[in-house]
Amino acid sequence: MRVLGIETSCDETACAVVTDAADPSRRIVSHSLFSQMREHAPYGGVVPEIASRAHIEHLDGLVAAALSDAGLELADLDAIAATAGPGLIGGVMVGLMTAKALSYATGKPLIAVNHLEGHALSVRISDDVPFPYLLLLVSGGHCQFLIVEGVGRYTRLGTTIDDAAGEAFDKTAKLLGLGYPGGPAIERIAKQGNAARFNLPLPLKGKPGCDFSFSGLKTAVRLALESCGQSPSEQDKADLAASFQRTVMAVILDRAKNAIALFDAAHDAKDRHFVVAGGVAANKALRDGLVNLAADHGMHFTAPPMALCTDNGAMIAWAGLERFRLGMVDDLEAPARARWPLDSLAAPKPYAGVKA
Repeated sequence: MRVLGIETSCDETACAVVTDAADPSRRIVSHSLFSQMREHAPYGGVVPEIASRAHIEHLDGLVAAALSDAGLELADLDAIAATAGPGLIGGVMVGLMTAKALSYATGKPLIAVNHLEGHALSVRISDDVPFPYLLLLVSGGHCQFLIVEGVGRYTRLGTTIDDAAGEAFDKTAKLLGLGYPGGPAIERIAKQGNAARFNLPLPLKGKPGCDFSFSGLKTAVRLALESCGQSPSEQDKADLAASFQRTVMAVILDRAKNAIALFDAAHDAKDRHFVVAGGVAANKALRDGLVNLAADHGMHFTAPPMALCTDNGAMIAWAGLERFRLGMVDDLEAPARARWPLDSLAAPKPYAGVKA
C-alpha cells in the first residue's frame, strides 16, 4: 500500500510517500520539505499570509519531488492524504485543495487527516506501539494528554487552558532576543545557564488533573528579565532560559504523573506505553525527564525520531494509511478546519478558548 501525504498546516510545506512495509525502516519511501523558517524569522513568529503564499509557491514541486524520489507516478498510489486541520486556515486550504485536485484527476481515494492525529500516530511509523497508549502531545499550538485508544479514537485527559508549551518557548525566546524558532534557541542557550538562579512559578503544580497553564510563566519571565536591568548580559539570558526550561519540564512531569494514574485507572494493561510527540518532543531535556518518569512507573517510553517530531509529510501520509486500511476515506466535500479537536466529546475548558 502506498499513500502520498501533504502537510501545510503552519510554516512547513511537506510531502511524503509511505508504505505499510513490515520493516519500519522501509516505511518512509520518500520525503520532501521546504522550511519557511527564514521567511518568518524577521517577525519572531509565523505570519499566516506569508505562510500561505509559500505553500502555494512550493507545494507542486514538492509533490513532484516526493513521487520522483519514490520512483512512482500518481497512478501507482493507493490513496492521497492531506492535513485538513487544525492549523492556519489559508495554509490548510492550499494543501487540502491540492489533494482534492489530485484525487479528482486520478480517481484515488482522499483521506482528510487531522494534523494532531498525524502527530499522535507518528510513533507507529518507527515503532509498532500497540493501542492503547498514553500520549503527551506537546507543540507550538497544543499541549494535551490523551489516551490513544485506536485510529480515530481518542480520550482527552487534560489540555492547556491558555498557552501551549511551544508557544511559551517561542514568546520567551522573543523576550530574550533569541530569535525564531524559540524552542531550539532556548535549549541551546540554556546549556550555558544556571537553572537555579531564577525562582519561577510552577503553574498548577500539585493540583488535581492534567491541565496546563503557561501564560503566567511568560509574565514571570518578563519580570525576571526586567530585574536584570536595562541591558541584561548574555549570562543573564542563559540563566533565565535555563530556569524557564527547567520550570516547564517540572510542570509537565507533575501533570504527567496524574495522567499516568488516569491512564492506569482506565486500562488494566500489562504492556503500558508512554508516548510523547509534537515539536517540543524534540527538546532533549524534556525527553530525558519523561524517560525517567516512565521508567519509575514501569512504562515503556517511546518518541518518534527527531525528524518526525516537527511538522512533516510522513506523519500525514502514515495517518492517512492507517485510516485508509480501515476504510476511513473522505469525499471531495471534506472541509478545511482551523480548529479540530481529537476528542470531540471532551468538554470545553473555562477560559481555554479555541485551544481546548
